[in-house]
Amino acid sequence: MSQAITQLLQRAANGDRDAEAELLPVVYEQLHRLAAQQMGGERAGHTLSPTALVHEAWLRLSRDGALSSQDRQQFFGMAARRMRQVLVDHARRRSAGKRGGGMSADSLSLSALPGATGIGIDTLALDQALQQLDALDRRKVQVVELRYFGGLDMQQVAQVLGISRATAQRDWEAARAFLYQALT
Repeated sequence: MSQAITQLLQRAANGDRDAEAELLPVVYEQLHRLAAQQMGGERAGHTLSPTALVHEAWLRLSRDGALSSQDRQQFFGMAARRMRQVLVDHARRRSAGKRGGGMSADSLSLSALPGATGIGIDTLALDQALQQLDALDRRKVQVVELRYFGGLDMQQVAQVLGISRATAQRDWEAARAFLYQALT
Protein backbone atom coordinates (compact mmCIF):
# COMPACT_ATOMS: atom_id res chain seq x y z
CA MET A 1 0.00 0.00 0.00
CA SER A 2 2.73 2.49 0.93
CA GLN A 3 4.57 1.68 -2.29
CA ALA A 4 1.40 2.37 -4.30
CA ILE A 5 1.03 5.72 -2.53
CA THR A 6 4.64 6.61 -3.24
CA GLN A 7 4.22 5.72 -6.92
CA LEU A 8 1.09 7.87 -7.20
CA LEU A 9 2.89 10.75 -5.49
CA GLN A 10 5.80 10.44 -7.91
CA ARG A 11 3.42 10.42 -10.87
CA ALA A 12 1.68 13.52 -9.46
CA ALA A 13 5.08 15.18 -9.05
CA ASN A 14 5.67 14.60 -12.75
CA GLY A 15 2.47 16.45 -13.60
CA ASP A 16 0.14 13.47 -14.02
CA ARG A 17 -3.29 14.88 -13.05
CA ASP A 18 -4.81 11.40 -13.17
CA ALA A 19 -2.46 10.38 -10.37
CA GLU A 20 -3.92 13.08 -8.11
CA ALA A 21 -7.42 11.77 -8.79
CA GLU A 22 -6.30 8.21 -8.06
CA LEU A 23 -4.47 9.23 -4.89
CA LEU A 24 -7.41 10.57 -2.88
CA PRO A 25 -9.37 7.29 -2.66
CA VAL A 26 -6.18 5.46 -1.68
CA VAL A 27 -5.25 7.84 1.17
CA TYR A 28 -8.71 9.06 2.20
CA GLU A 29 -9.24 6.61 5.06
CA GLN A 30 -5.81 7.36 6.55
CA LEU A 31 -6.39 11.11 6.19
CA HIS A 32 -9.79 10.75 7.87
CA ARG A 33 -8.20 8.86 10.81
CA LEU A 34 -5.56 11.59 11.07
CA ALA A 35 -8.27 14.28 11.05
CA ALA A 36 -10.31 12.45 13.68
CA GLN A 37 -7.17 12.18 15.82
CA GLN A 38 -6.53 15.90 15.53
CA MET A 39 -10.19 16.69 16.20
CA GLY A 40 -10.24 14.34 19.20
CA GLY A 41 -8.79 17.01 21.45
CA GLU A 42 -11.09 19.76 20.20
CA ARG A 43 -13.92 21.18 22.28
CA ALA A 44 -17.31 19.49 22.20
CA GLY A 45 -19.65 20.84 19.52
CA HIS A 46 -16.83 21.93 17.22
CA THR A 47 -18.36 23.19 13.96
CA LEU A 48 -15.70 21.52 11.81
CA SER A 49 -16.00 17.76 11.23
CA PRO A 50 -13.12 15.38 10.46
CA THR A 51 -14.55 14.98 6.94
CA ALA A 52 -14.60 18.74 6.38
CA LEU A 53 -11.06 18.94 7.76
CA VAL A 54 -9.85 16.29 5.30
CA HIS A 55 -11.52 18.03 2.36
CA GLU A 56 -10.15 21.47 3.21
CA ALA A 57 -6.66 20.07 3.80
CA TRP A 58 -6.82 18.19 0.47
CA LEU A 59 -7.78 21.37 -1.36
CA ARG A 60 -4.84 23.17 0.20
CA LEU A 61 -2.46 20.33 -0.60
CA SER A 62 -3.62 20.33 -4.22
CA ARG A 63 -3.47 24.10 -4.54
CA ASP A 64 -0.01 24.36 -2.99
CA GLY A 65 1.48 21.60 -5.13
CA ALA A 66 2.17 19.53 -2.03
CA LEU A 67 0.89 16.38 -3.71
CA SER A 68 4.32 16.07 -5.28
CA SER A 69 5.78 14.64 -2.06
CA GLN A 70 8.63 12.23 -2.42
CA ASP A 71 7.07 9.49 -0.31
CA ARG A 72 4.13 8.47 1.84
CA GLN A 73 5.61 9.68 5.14
CA GLN A 74 6.46 13.11 3.77
CA PHE A 75 2.98 13.37 2.28
CA PHE A 76 1.23 12.54 5.56
CA GLY A 77 3.50 14.98 7.39
CA MET A 78 2.45 17.75 5.00
CA ALA A 79 -1.19 16.68 5.26
CA ALA A 80 -1.00 16.93 9.06
CA ARG A 81 0.50 20.40 8.78
CA ARG A 82 -2.29 21.53 6.43
CA MET A 83 -4.88 20.13 8.85
CA ARG A 84 -3.29 22.08 11.68
CA GLN A 85 -3.43 25.23 9.54
CA VAL A 86 -7.12 24.62 8.79
CA LEU A 87 -7.87 24.25 12.52
CA VAL A 88 -5.94 27.42 13.35
CA ASP A 89 -7.65 29.38 10.57
CA HIS A 90 -11.02 28.10 11.78
CA ALA A 91 -10.23 29.19 15.34
CA ARG A 92 -9.12 32.62 14.12
CA ARG A 93 -12.37 33.10 12.19
CA ARG A 94 -14.41 32.12 15.25
CA SER A 95 -12.39 34.47 17.43
CA ALA A 96 -12.74 37.35 14.97
CA GLY A 97 -16.49 36.75 14.78
CA LYS A 98 -16.97 37.19 18.51
CA ARG A 99 -17.78 40.59 19.90
CA GLY A 100 -14.67 42.17 21.28
CA GLY A 101 -12.54 39.65 19.41
CA GLY A 102 -11.79 37.63 22.58
CA MET A 103 -9.98 34.32 22.60
CA SER A 104 -11.45 31.41 20.70
CA ALA A 105 -13.27 28.62 22.43
CA ASP A 106 -11.54 26.14 20.12
CA SER A 107 -9.14 24.15 22.23
CA LEU A 108 -7.06 21.03 22.17
CA SER A 109 -6.39 18.85 25.17
CA LEU A 110 -2.91 19.29 26.53
CA SER A 111 -3.17 15.67 27.64
CA ALA A 112 -2.62 14.76 23.99
CA LEU A 113 0.99 15.82 24.56
CA PRO A 114 2.33 12.75 26.39
CA GLY A 115 3.37 13.49 29.95
CA ALA A 116 1.09 16.51 30.21
CA THR A 117 -2.04 17.01 32.27
CA GLY A 118 -5.61 17.21 30.98
CA ILE A 119 -5.60 21.01 30.77
CA GLY A 120 -7.45 22.34 27.73
CA ILE A 121 -5.40 24.70 25.58
CA ASP A 122 -6.46 27.20 23.00
CA THR A 123 -5.75 26.23 19.39
CA LEU A 124 -4.41 29.73 18.72
CA ALA A 125 -2.18 29.57 21.80
CA LEU A 126 -0.76 26.27 20.56
CA ASP A 127 -0.08 27.82 17.16
CA GLN A 128 1.64 30.81 18.80
CA ALA A 129 3.76 28.50 20.94
CA LEU A 130 4.77 26.53 17.85
CA GLN A 131 5.69 29.77 16.09
CA GLN A 132 7.87 30.75 19.07
CA LEU A 133 9.53 27.35 18.96
CA ASP A 134 9.98 27.71 15.20
CA ALA A 135 11.97 30.90 15.77
CA LEU A 136 14.32 28.92 18.02
CA ASP A 137 14.48 25.56 16.28
CA ARG A 138 12.56 24.70 13.10
CA ARG A 139 13.40 21.01 13.28
CA LYS A 140 11.70 20.62 16.66
CA VAL A 141 8.51 22.06 15.16
CA GLN A 142 8.80 19.59 12.29
CA VAL A 143 9.14 16.75 14.80
CA VAL A 144 5.97 17.93 16.57
CA GLU A 145 4.07 18.25 13.29
CA LEU A 146 5.09 14.80 12.12
CA ARG A 147 4.67 13.06 15.48
CA TYR A 148 1.73 14.82 17.13
CA PHE A 149 -0.22 16.07 14.14
CA GLY A 150 0.93 13.50 11.59
CA GLY A 151 0.78 10.44 13.80
CA LEU A 152 4.16 9.11 12.64
CA ASP A 153 6.22 7.00 15.00
CA MET A 154 9.67 8.17 16.04
CA GLN A 155 11.49 6.02 13.47
CA GLN A 156 9.34 7.46 10.66
CA VAL A 157 9.93 11.01 11.94
CA ALA A 158 13.67 10.40 11.91
CA GLN A 159 13.51 8.98 8.39
CA VAL A 160 11.49 11.90 7.00
CA LEU A 161 13.83 14.46 8.56
CA GLY A 162 17.03 12.56 7.77
CA ILE A 163 18.16 12.41 11.41
CA SER A 164 18.81 9.57 13.85
CA ARG A 165 16.00 8.16 15.94
CA ALA A 166 17.79 9.31 19.10
CA THR A 167 18.00 12.88 17.79
CA ALA A 168 14.32 12.80 16.85
CA GLN A 169 13.48 11.54 20.36
CA ARG A 170 15.54 14.32 22.01
CA ASP A 171 13.88 16.94 19.78
CA TRP A 172 10.43 15.53 20.63
CA GLU A 173 11.11 15.64 24.38
CA ALA A 174 12.55 19.16 24.21
CA ALA A 175 9.63 20.39 22.09
CA ARG A 176 7.08 18.86 24.46
CA ALA A 177 8.78 20.55 27.42
CA PHE A 178 8.83 23.89 25.59
CA LEU A 179 5.16 23.61 24.63
CA TYR A 180 4.14 22.57 28.11
CA GLN A 181 5.91 25.61 29.58
CA ALA A 182 4.47 27.95 26.95
CA LEU A 183 0.93 26.68 27.38
CA THR A 184 0.58 26.39 31.15
